[in-house]
Amino acid sequence: MKGSEGARRGRVLRLAAAAVIALLVGGTAVADEVRWRQDAPARYTVKSGDTLWDIAGHFLHAPWRWPGVWQKNPQIDNPHLIYPGDRITLRDCDGRPCLGLERGQDVVKMTPKMRALPRREAVLPLPMSVLKAFLREHRVVDKPESLDELAYVVGTENKRLISGAGDQIFVRPVEASATAELQSGQRLGIFRRGEVYRDAAGEPLGLELISIGEGVLASKSADMMRMNVKQSSQEVRSNDIILPLETRLDAAEMDPRVPQRDVAGHIVGVPGGVRFIGRLQVVAVDLGTEDGIQPGHVLSIEQQGERVVDPRTEEQVRLPGEVEGTLVVFRPYDRVSYAIVMEATSTLAVGDAVHPPR
Repeated sequence: MKGSEGARRGRVLRLAAAAVIALLVGGTAVADEVRWRQDAPARYTVKSGDTLWDIAGHFLHAPWRWPGVWQKNPQIDNPHLIYPGDRITLRDCDGRPCLGLERGQDVVKMTPKMRALPRREAVLPLPMSVLKAFLREHRVVDKPESLDELAYVVGTENKRLISGAGDQIFVRPVEASATAELQSGQRLGIFRRGEVYRDAAGEPLGLELISIGEGVLASKSADMMRMNVKQSSQEVRSNDIILPLETRLDAAEMDPRVPQRDVAGHIVGVPGGVRFIGRLQVVAVDLGTEDGIQPGHVLSIEQQGERVVDPRTEEQVRLPGEVEGTLVVFRPYDRVSYAIVMEATSTLAVGDAVHPPR
């Protein structure tokens, strides 16, 4: 059985190699669109905690190419929904390799008592728990100068210098129109000024705000609001910023894909002040919605080439860079975006270039 399965996998991988050679001979620019791993399994059983990126990575060198090799099964209602226990198979589809789905079956032991089965959760495209946890702690204000227009803490109950969970704070709205839609009982975020992200010329791209905690609006008037602090990771202080919580991430919008524009940018920051960057770390890049960037966009990370001295002219020159990683944008703003590093073959750093996969 194992021998026949290995022969089948080898036949499909030979088809994949032949397809790539044919593309190279034809001279097309998309020769590496679908590059199959030589160690790809004949089938893979989905496990709890997997992401679509992880699963595709068992078969493809470029996991975001998953939709291009996905063979829909008409017997399955929605083949895009994959669950733990399902089996992904490497197949021969009319002479070309593809991936198919064999739906797993829940095994239920019969007993005299009725038993409720837990609802199965579909596999997500990216590690959404990591992204949601990050966004609870960080956000960006597109224009740093607009910080002076946001509501801010002016005092605390009993004249305390700092406050925490269970305390009441007083907030002053700079403009009544900015807080007109806020309702009593609404949860609001408490933030503090972080890093100003800048482009290569030093121009500001956006201001990072770091979450201090959350509170509930108790009451408001034209020039003052009362908030009850419900949770805090640090002490709430005078001049901290108050903002409505951002819209939650939608996994349906996070399917990885390549940007339509040929954009080029750089990693401009690492929230938390980390110097070196690895897999599943969040970075800020100097590309945003003004550049056509959307959630799910995939970018290659190209390390800066080493600086060397030309032996004849004695001038310093930079060697060409090498692609050493891949990131996926999950929260774009106007001119800057947060992205998660999904692949890193070496240590990455601020200043590394990003561009669509080539």
